[in-house]
Amino acid sequence: MSQPLPMLARQPVLARNAVACSQPLAAQAGARALMRGGNAIDAALAAAICLTVVEPVMNGIGGDAFALVWDGQALHGLNASGRAPAAWSPERFAGLSAMPRLGWDSVTVPGGVSAWVALSERFGALPFDQLFDDAMRHAREGFPVSPVIARQWAQSVVDLAGQPGFEAFTLADDQGRPRAPRVGELWRLPDQADTLAEIAATRGESFYRGRLAGAMVAWAAQHGGALALADLEGHRPEWVQPIALPFAGHEVHEIPPNGQGLAALMALGLLAHLPHAQTAPGSAARMHLEIEAMRLAFADLHTHVGDPAHMRHTPAELLAPAYLKARAALIDPARAGTHAPGAPPSGGTVYLCTADADGRMVSFIQSNYKGFGSGVVVPGTGIALHNRGIGFVTTPGHVNQVAGGKRPLHSIIPAFVTRGGQPVMAFGVMGGNMQAQGHVQMVLRHLLEGRNPQACSDAPRWRIDDAGQLILEATVPTAVVDGLRELGHRPTVMPADSLDFGSAQLIARLPADQAGTALPVYAAGSDHRRDGLALGV
Repeated sequence: MSQPLPMLARQPVLARNAVACSQPLAAQAGARALMRGGNAIDAALAAAICLTVVEPVMNGIGGDAFALVWDGQALHGLNASGRAPAAWSPERFAGLSAMPRLGWDSVTVPGGVSAWVALSERFGALPFDQLFDDAMRHAREGFPVSPVIARQWAQSVVDLAGQPGFEAFTLADDQGRPRAPRVGELWRLPDQADTLAEIAATRGESFYRGRLAGAMVAWAAQHGGALALADLEGHRPEWVQPIALPFAGHEVHEIPPNGQGLAALMALGLLAHLPHAQTAPGSAARMHLEIEAMRLAFADLHTHVGDPAHMRHTPAELLAPAYLKARAALIDPARAGTHAPGAPPSGGTVYLCTADADGRMVSFIQSNYKGFGSGVVVPGTGIALHNRGIGFVTTPGHVNQVAGGKRPLHSIIPAFVTRGGQPVMAFGVMGGNMQAQGHVQMVLRHLLEGRNPQACSDAPRWRIDDAGQLILEATVPTAVVDGLRELGHRPTVMPADSLDFGSAQLIARLPADQAGTALPVYAAGSDHRRDGLALGV
């Protein structure tokens, strides 16, 4: 954290309490919770609930969520992803090469609301209903739409036209055609405020077992969807043991499958067996090794990982040092390769983080997956339902083949770093498959290159996209691009305004010798690629 920043770079926020979030109004909601006497968990929840209103293009009431919580003594994991409707047999999708991307046949049980309840009950200090105040106010009174969100919203209107109920998230132009709100235009959705009030008053019961559940099921039945009341009633969030990998004298923690966090740990584990430390930061040689390690990790992720009840190999097997060493031997430091999955021995997302003066830290992520998700919106509720079902595959016999009651491979993952069992950093990088590779890049920038959280986020990024192609940010130096080409890569440099590289939020606890006190002091960073904000309280 000692590396200085260029004078024109965005600086990290230093504070005793901190919130880092992808939308300023939601960051303020988290800060207000802290100022009312809440803790880091309350701040995370207030921000997350507010994000369903002020950043609807990335998340909503009808999405999933995961969390890692440092309670001051230990790290806890929460998996609040939902399962496929019981009626989703493989035969329902027979003949399809891939899962539907939109509509009711992409909607699994939304678990995000259950995460809010579970986290508040176990760790919260404020009354549950107070966490909804800012979100309900913005939904009722309106808020000015911020620039990046307006851009994403406009594309969603094109992509989701005709999906059942989506008109609730559109306005009409002069010819009566649907349009998105413009930058700075006030957006109101009182129906969403009413739904949030009902969730607050019933502690989520209405969403899974009451009136709101009935509204979702009725809308599904009207449009051929399979979601049933029993699917919602049977949903429960699960407390899980985070998986971890020792790396550079620290421990990097991820949510276990069905999340993709395992791929981030595998890539880091592969790099430990490669001459990564002998390369220069930011060089083509270093980036080449990172990219190749990620390609190997993705090959295993998409072959071996899904609902843990259906996996044939455990995370421990995939992270075994001997297996990672053997896989790393496939990487040529001098040439790009094509990598198949290994055979281990048997045995549209928002991310935020918070920290408080008592030492608690939260790494939290929730999502509707692709933009507004399925495009399905339940009338009169403001509930936009996610399309997490596209995380399944239709390949017979695959560990991630679609089936009723099964959880799909999940892209959204929170992350956490400790050292000697003590907290170091809560962080995440939202954005589809960018998340695992974004985690790798944040860990390397912070732990190996000594960058502060804001500088970790600001550094140029690379990404292997959903089609397997290497793309680079416009800020990657030309010499590095040329060097990657000489190593056999075929990168595409994206335009300067590309949103393809995700959005990072990070909060690191300063070492006691740097802070000058054993009491918690934090450095927070928020991605300049989005409308976000880091705040100190």
